[in-house]
Amino acid sequence: MSCFRFIGVEKANYPVSLLCRVLGVSRSGFHAWEGRGPSDRALADAWLAERIKEIHAASRDTYGSPRVHAELRRQGIRVGRKRIERLMRTAGLCGYHRRRKGKTTIRVQGVRVASDLVERDFNPAGPNRLWCADIKEIPTWEGKLYLASVLDCFSRKVVGWSMRDDMQAELVVDALEMAVARRQPKPGLVHHSDQGSQYVALDFGRSLRENGIAQSMGSKGDCFDNAAIESYHATIEKDLLRRHSFRTRQQAR
Repeated sequence: MSCFRFIGVEKANYPVSLLCRVLGVSRSGFHAWEGRGPSDRALADAWLAERIKEIHAASRDTYGSPRVHAELRRQGIRVGRKRIERLMRTAGLCGYHRRRKGKTTIRVQGVRVASDLVERDFNPAGPNRLWCADIKEIPTWEGKLYLASVLDCFSRKVVGWSMRDDMQAELVVDALEMAVARRQPKPGLVHHSDQGSQYVALDFGRSLRENGIAQSMGSKGDCFDNAAIESYHATIEKDLLRRHSFRTRQQAR
């Protein structure tokens, strides 16, 4: 804080002459500073702070500085990340930090799992080359609901999904069959998931073989081996579930 700004804050408590003498500045200098309007930088910060507040509110208070920065760039506003962080901190704004909740990956001891055909390379050369799948828990007032998603890693679009109030194998089979019906994939497609019991179930394996899809699974207990779909489900958590609760399972569907 500058000397003049400090005097401006404290002049309600102490005489201006005393404050100027203690701080070694002139009264005329303080009054000249006091008579000036806000600087161009202060005006720009005020305008930018309003844009940041609008973006943060539109995100349901979930965006942190990286996503605010990205949205400003999309709008053609070029500004540094550190400046955004400073203005958000001053305004008391922060992003949502994901909290790990219920466990949806249930493994079956002694069951042989598929090899990892992906090895964390989630950038296929074209569509319908690599699909990633996972299960997301959706809380409701009536109890839990489970969402199974199938994501095309090329377009990052969900190509199949299903919801049930249990975690039987039909949950992931239905999501896979929707994806196949919508995309009609050619041979060479790889389906990648974790080692959850639903994905090692006989019915699911049979559905993959009938559609000519190769099965791949990540290593045990490593979320980075299925990072693409984990990122999608994290977005659902941040942008929807944190700010909205469902009274019934039907409403969540």
